[in-house]
Amino acid sequence: MLFLERRGTLEIRFFPVNSIQSNILQIAVIFTIYNGQMVFVKNNGRNGWEMPGGHREKGEDINITASRELCEETGASKFFIKPLCDYSVTSCDNTGYGRLFYAEVFEKEKINDSEVEELKLFTKVPVNLMFSEVQGALLNKVFTLIDTNGLNYE
Repeated sequence: MLFLERRGTLEIRFFPVNSIQSNILQIAVIFTIYNGQMVFVKNNGRNGWEMPGGHREKGEDINITASRELCEETGASKFFIKPLCDYSVTSCDNTGYGRLFYAEVFEKEKINDSEVEELKLFTKVPVNLMFSEVQGALLNKVFTLIDTNGLNYE
C-alpha cells in the first residue's frame, strides 16, 4: 500500500498499478491536462465538477475504459495517457476499486457525450467538486506523484 487517507466516513487507499485484480477494478478516473490547464467536466444532473472518468463496461480492460472515457467526456482525439495507481474507497462495509490515470490532451474535437453538460479548463482545482472527499483524495495523490516523480513520458 502506498498511501491511506481518511476523509469523513471514507477510507481511501492507494496501491501500485496492477496491485488490485483487474476484474474488480470498476472505475477509471483521469486527471487531465489540456493547453496547460486542468480539465474538469460537469455531468448532466450534477451540480459540481469532476475529473473525466467512468465505469468499466463488461469485459473491458480498465486501461481501455480510461481512454474511452477520456475521448467521450473531453473530445480528446490525440493524447498521452498513463496509469498512476490503483485505489480503493471504503464506506461502512462497502469497498469499490478503481484506477487513477494521468492524461495530456494534444488535440480535441467537439464532445459527443450526452452525459457531459459542460467541460471547463481550470488553473486551480474548482471549489465545487462532485464527490469531494474522493476527488479531493485522488487529486492530492496526483499532485504528490507529480511533485515526487515528475511524471515522465516513458
